[in-house]
Amino acid sequence: MSPRAGSWSGASQGIGLSQVSTWSSEPGVQASFSSSDRPPAGARNGRGGTYAALDLGTNNCRLLVARPTAEGFRVIDAFSRIVRLGEGLSLTGRLSEAAITRTLEALKVCRDKMATRGVTRARTIATEACRSAANGPAFVATVREQLGIDLEIVDRETEAHLAAAGVGDLADKEARSTVMFDIGGGSSEIIWLGFDPRAPRGASRVKAWESLRLGVVSLAETFGGVDVSDESFASMTAYVSDALAPFVAKVANEARCSRFHLLGTSGTVTTIAGVHLNLPRYDRRAVDGLWLGRAEVDEAIARLRAMSYAERAANACIGHERADLVLAGCAILEAIRAHFPAERLRIADRGLREGILSHMMRDDGVGPHRRSRW
Repeated sequence: MSPRAGSWSGASQGIGLSQVSTWSSEPGVQASFSSSDRPPAGARNGRGGTYAALDLGTNNCRLLVARPTAEGFRVIDAFSRIVRLGEGLSLTGRLSEAAITRTLEALKVCRDKMATRGVTRARTIATEACRSAANGPAFVATVREQLGIDLEIVDRETEAHLAAAGVGDLADKEARSTVMFDIGGGSSEIIWLGFDPRAPRGASRVKAWESLRLGVVSLAETFGGVDVSDESFASMTAYVSDALAPFVAKVANEARCSRFHLLGTSGTVTTIAGVHLNLPRYDRRAVDGLWLGRAEVDEAIARLRAMSYAERAANACIGHERADLVLAGCAILEAIRAHFPAERLRIADRGLREGILSHMMRDDGVGPHRRSRW
């Protein structure tokens, strides 16, 4: 019989950080989860433990299980499934029963993987869908009761800082500033990363952030995602552009240099990379860290916009589950590019899960602790 999960709970401990949990289990008996401020024994004696990060978003349910190394961490298991938890949320304000059922099935897989891998420390977060839905708290209670996973609904600032922690290492170290963004299903985070060589080591590089209450799912539900005309695409882009205005004003006086660039994480930008590379099937190794020039981004977006819905669904880097969402993502990207023109875009196939793992390992004193705090 598989170990039964107990309670994972997260209590606020400051910006971008939450209490995490330890998982103690003995072979042959049920495992229990309990909140703890203390790192697991393996972390305290320097050996490290087995860590898990679960990110439940509007569109995806993702899990990483990893062990710390001197350079960072080594992923020993992973899971990702499109669940569309926020399907219809922008129209009804509630999570649908069908979406809840799909998500519970994915979370069962995550629970079982954590049990199989002997996870000693975990953080399980939920983002915009659970933040916004009227029945979000009830859904979280259902997950706790049925699966023993205590989802932590993180606020937008925490989400932005975790995204920066997971992706920021890909920023050009010679650039004085970088605009980083994470295009999600129900929200999109945009962050100004600055670098000052005179700042003390460990100083935060997050100079400004904004969480837009829009993403590929909500935008596609509002403007349409199957057959997207030029007029519809322009309307989506203009809508996002207006939503970006407060952030644009906030960073108006921030310095840029010749190495200024964009740094993006999301299914949108990884799809653009896959299309640019003409990949026969998606390959993270070819995509994560890829640099694209302005003209290359233009060309890939033009190719996507020229495809029919059927052609997008047949593309191995898109698939039928995302064929109605990718153009909404392109509209968000185009609005960002219009406000922050840059000659280079770096693609990241990493994000919140990596940020969660980095924070836990840093707090436990394992892995590469000398990295700057984001």
